[in-house]
Amino acid sequence: MKTKTLKKVVFLGLIWPEPSTTAAGIRIMQLIHCFLEQNYQVTFASTASKTNFSEDLESLGVHTTQIQLNNPSFDAFITNSKPEVVVFDRFITEEQFGWRVAKFAPKAVRVLDTEDLHSLRVAREKALKLEIPFSVEQWKQTDLFLREIASIYRCDCSLIISNYEMQLLYNELQWKEELLHYLPFTVPPIWETKRIGKPFEERTHFITIGNGKHAPNIDAIIYLRQQIWPIIRQDLPHVEVHIYGTYLPQRINEMHQPKEGFMVNGRAANLEVVMQNARVSLASLRFGAGIKGKLLTSMQYGTPNVTTTIGAEGMSLGGMWNGSIADSPKLFAKEAVRLYTDKQKWTTAQEHGIRILNTSFNKEVLNQEFIKKIDQLLESIEKHRAQNYIGSMLRHQTMNSTKYMSQWIELKNKSKQE
Repeated sequence: MKTKTLKKVVFLGLIWPEPSTTAAGIRIMQLIHCFLEQNYQVTFASTASKTNFSEDLESLGVHTTQIQLNNPSFDAFITNSKPEVVVFDRFITEEQFGWRVAKFAPKAVRVLDTEDLHSLRVAREKALKLEIPFSVEQWKQTDLFLREIASIYRCDCSLIISNYEMQLLYNELQWKEELLHYLPFTVPPIWETKRIGKPFEERTHFITIGNGKHAPNIDAIIYLRQQIWPIIRQDLPHVEVHIYGTYLPQRINEMHQPKEGFMVNGRAANLEVVMQNARVSLASLRFGAGIKGKLLTSMQYGTPNVTTTIGAEGMSLGGMWNGSIADSPKLFAKEAVRLYTDKQKWTTAQEHGIRILNTSFNKEVLNQEFIKKIDQLLESIEKHRAQNYIGSMLRHQTMNSTKYMSQWIELKNKSKQE
């Protein structure tokens, strides 16, 4: 009796997944689990070094390997792996290894996990710093936009995490639906009758969470400290806000002021515990892209939140939100105080969070649709690529330019070793 051959997927990671510290780590682990549940043999490879917070992938049955940039050893690795699917973790990884995958594993379906539209996030950050309104036209004129869009075209399928970004690509670039697939963060369904965590009366204080290496999080903490928290503190003089996050820089740690109720705690040893003890989550984001893992986390643990339009982008359900949305410091503070003190408003917000999770981020539904998309690509990859003539053109041009640059670097490195 023949043993059934497992299909293989290779993940090329920008960094090793850190689901306990970053939303990006949660995202990539969700994809890995999705393939494992479909009985794929999963390999994860990265040029980065592992950290103390890197996930133990081997314990999950995932093969891991270290790879090098501009090194022919990758060619042997991808050839020997014989993957049916290759997943690029963000467009930078596709730029680095896309041409090699196309050459040495030409039949593999190439999937780009965008995480978010990086160029959109950076363009919004620039507009904020220049104190000018963000515009789509300004975004489309940036070099990062051109690089990211070219990467999406070169791949067989790109995963878009936000329905706002899906519509942006459709409306502004008239994108072909076949090249994009909407796949946000996923969570198991939650029974609406189930109480999540502690009740209103047993929760105290505000909470803010965010990885310190992510620029929007740092700006949000500074904005909260300087413009929002003093207003909240006037109405709630005995209430505190607790800031949690790995890799917080020194300038954020120096904001720790117990007398003013501003508590910078660093990494949360148990996020579930600290989130369920907090009454309200604050996410004062002024720029960013994609969808916000911290807000999904607050919904999962039954903690209503106050955030901005940017924070809630691509996540609200027909105007329904897990709390309040406000863009000015005064209104943000006012809504935070209301949500903190009004039990009925708090309870309604918690219920809205459950509905949003079950309707828009249902793991069972979304994973099924994703695997169906992968199966369709595996069955008709040649026809699919023939219809993507822009992608074929970009692959041809990019492959040649990147290939020759990479080979030049290889020879330069080799001569140094000799």
